[in-house]
Amino acid sequence: MLETSARLLRLLALLQSRRDWQGSELADELQISPRTVRRDVDRLRELGYPVNATTGSFGGYRLGAGAELPPLLLDDNEAVAVAVALRTTPVTGLEEVSLRALLKLEQVLPSRLRHRVSALEHVEQVPRDTQAPAIDPDLLSTLAAVCRDHETIRFDYNAHDGTPSRRRAEPHRLVNWGRRWYLVAWDADKKDWRSFRVDRITPPTPPHGPRFTPRDFDATSYVASRVSSAAWRFQARVHVHAPADAVAARINAAVGTVEAVDETSCVLVTGADSVETLAVWIGMLGFDFEVTSPPELVAHVRSLAARYARAVQD
Repeated sequence: MLETSARLLRLLALLQSRRDWQGSELADELQISPRTVRRDVDRLRELGYPVNATTGSFGGYRLGAGAELPPLLLDDNEAVAVAVALRTTPVTGLEEVSLRALLKLEQVLPSRLRHRVSALEHVEQVPRDTQAPAIDPDLLSTLAAVCRDHETIRFDYNAHDGTPSRRRAEPHRLVNWGRRWYLVAWDADKKDWRSFRVDRITPPTPPHGPRFTPRDFDATSYVASRVSSAAWRFQARVHVHAPADAVAARINAAVGTVEAVDETSCVLVTGADSVETLAVWIGMLGFDFEVTSPPELVAHVRSLAARYARAVQD
């Protein structure tokens, strides 16, 4: 019985590892007869795994999608990778759900793997200066589906100042930027591209509308140039004495954008929710710079300069 159970688990792992398997290939991998493969496949079906069979000279088996989520089999490295991702980079807006999934996974990890994952508890992470708003997983899935299927949607939306509106849009892409989710869509009434924060969207009813022909558009660049700065509490334009390419190579796209002035200087347009964070980002560039606004940042940088000067006095 134990041998049969172990073989079923091995068979399930093989079916999960790639899309299609021929019966003879499974028999060779498991070192059993094709007849035993068929019998084991039937047992998996009885346990709720939707194993589909195809006929013909190239017929075989494929693990399909069922009505419920069956248990998954992960090898050691896959299990550690999932645990690391859930612990260090939980899904934005779904941190509580990510934590529940992590706890379930860690409860069933063998001790050798639990020891590897627990080591991450001693790794310090830099806290974000903004907290991600909670996101409804069903809403996120619905919006992802209409983007994929190119279906027009209608939804209620609350603007930054709380003004409600009814929108009719052609959803193009979901973009995660600056700890927030955005829906980039073609506004059918405004006849222009718009970005909508997902946490301000009321689920569309009905969720599906007529299909549309997708447009060619760089959604990520649009969000980077239009949306991120609107979310910053402090915005700054910093003159950097370095070529634009050199500055752009040293910053993350979420930090800001770089505008060339000439061959030896550029302007960094950036922002954050605190002047402390702004000063850190600018100081880490490694180039000389001039900051003239906002006044809070000027005062903070002047204070830092004085503090650093005192720190290196003879």
